Amino acid sequence: MEPLTEKEIRAAFVNCTKGEAKRLAVPRDLADRPWEDLDYLGWRDPQAPDRAYLVTVLDGRPTGLALRGAAAGYRQARRSMCSMCLTTHSGGVSLMVAPKAGRAGQQGNSVGAYICDDLACSLYVRGKRAVGAGARLHETLTPDEKIRRTVTNLAAFVAKVTDAG
Repeated sequence: MEPLTEKEIRAAFVNCTKGEAKRLAVPRDLADRPWEDLDYLGWRDPQAPDRAYLVTVLDGRPTGLALRGAAAGYRQARRSMCSMCLTTHSGGVSLMVAPKAGRAGQQGNSVGAYICDDLACSLYVRGKRAVGAGARLHETLTPDEKIRRTVTNLAAFVAKVTDAG
C-alpha cells in the first residue's frame, strides 16, 4: 500500500458523514507506519476504544470504513478466527460492525465481520507480528496467496458495506 496523507484518509470514508470523517482521530504516526507491508491501514480511536477505522485502496482509490466493535483489550476466553486474514486468537478477534454506506446506513443497516482487534491482519499474514503457538493453521498457500486471500476478503467486506457486492 502506498502511504496516505491525513487529507486522503479523511476523504476516503464512505459510511460516515464528511463532518464525522473530519472529526475522527487519524493516527499521528502515519510516517512511521510500515506502508509496504499493509493491505489496509487500520486503527482504534484512542479516545473511544469501541471505534475502529480502516482504509484500503480498491480500484486505485482509497476507501475508508468506520467500524464499531468491542473495546480494545476486551478478552474472550475462547479462540476466534479473523474473517479477513484467517488468524486465530484467544480473545484477539472482535465482531466489527460497519454502518452501510448511503441511505441504508442512515436507516440503521449495518454489516459485520470478525476482525483482529488490533487491525493488524497484514502483519499477521506476512509473519511480521506473532500471535502465539497454534494461532496460524498450517496451510500450503504461499505468503503471496495468503495476502491475496486477505485482500479478497477485505474487498468483499467493503463491497457489502458499499452495496457493490
